[in-house]
Amino acid sequence: MSQKHPIIAVTGSSGAGTTTVKVAFEHIFLREGINPIVIEGDSYHRYDRVAMKEAMKKAEQEGNSNFSHFGPQANIFDQLEETFRSYGETGTCQRRYYLHSEEEAKPFGQKPGEFTPWEDIATGTDLLFYEGLHGGIVSDNANVAQYVDLLIGVVPIVNLEWIQKIHRDCAQRGYSAEAVTDTILRRMYDYVHYITPQFSRTDINFQRVPTVDTSNPFIAHDIPTPDESFVVIRFKDPKKSGVDFPYLLNMLDDSFMSRRNSIVVPGGKMGFAMEIILAPIIEEMMSVSKQI
Repeated sequence: MSQKHPIIAVTGSSGAGTTTVKVAFEHIFLREGINPIVIEGDSYHRYDRVAMKEAMKKAEQEGNSNFSHFGPQANIFDQLEETFRSYGETGTCQRRYYLHSEEEAKPFGQKPGEFTPWEDIATGTDLLFYEGLHGGIVSDNANVAQYVDLLIGVVPIVNLEWIQKIHRDCAQRGYSAEAVTDTILRRMYDYVHYITPQFSRTDINFQRVPTVDTSNPFIAHDIPTPDESFVVIRFKDPKKSGVDFPYLLNMLDDSFMSRRNSIVVPGGKMGFAMEIILAPIIEEMMSVSKQI
C-alpha cells in the first residue's frame, strides 16, 4: 500500500456491473480535480482474442474444460502485481490496452481483440484506478491485493449476475444464450476459486439484490431494474473507512441497517450512495498524499 501514490481497485465478475462504480468514481475525480491513471483488467489477459480461442481448444483437447479468463492460466497476475507495486512505490508503471471493438482499434491501426504495445504512463498522476476481474487477486505466484489502498467489490447475487451477462453478451456481442451459458459453466471452477475469494478482502462491497423472481436466470426476458432491487453495502472496517451511518441513513431515503457494518439502500440510489460514501474516503487519501 502507498500513501504517496494511492491505488484504488474495483473488482467484480463479468456482468457484475462494475461500470456503475466506474462512473461514480469518474464523477468524484472530476469534482475533486483528481488526475488518475486508469488501468483496465482486460489488458492483463495472457492471450489476445485469436490466441485465446486456440488456447481454449488446446485445453479442452487435454481434458481441461475449465480454462477461462477468470483463472491464472489465462492471465498475467504477476504483471498486474508488478504494475501495482511499481506505481505504489514510484508513481509510474507501464500499461497497455485490450481493443474490444473496431471503434477502439481504429486509432491504433490494429484489429479488435488485440493488445496495444506496453508503454510508460504519463508522469504526474494523482492515483491509479483499476477496474476489472482481479483487483484483489491472490494466487500461487502473485499477491495483487497487498498493494491496493481501497478495494471495492461489485457483487450482485449470482442469478442477477448471470442475467446481466446473458443479456449483455447477446445484445452487445452477438452471442447466443446457449453460448453464454456454456461460458458460465466453463468458468465456474475459476469463479469459485479466484473471483469470489476477492470479496473477503474488499474494503467495501456493493451487492445488488433483486426484489423480483430471478430463480431461473437462463430464461429471464429482462434485467430487473434498479427500482426492482436493493443494494447491500458492507464495510469491512467502518471505523477505518470513516463511515457515518446516521448521516447515510438521513441522506438515503428508505435505507436501513441490516448489520453493524452493513447498510441497505434502494437500488435506484446506488450511484448516489457510492458517491457520498466514496468521496470523503478519496478526499482523505488525496489530503494525506499531498502532505507526503
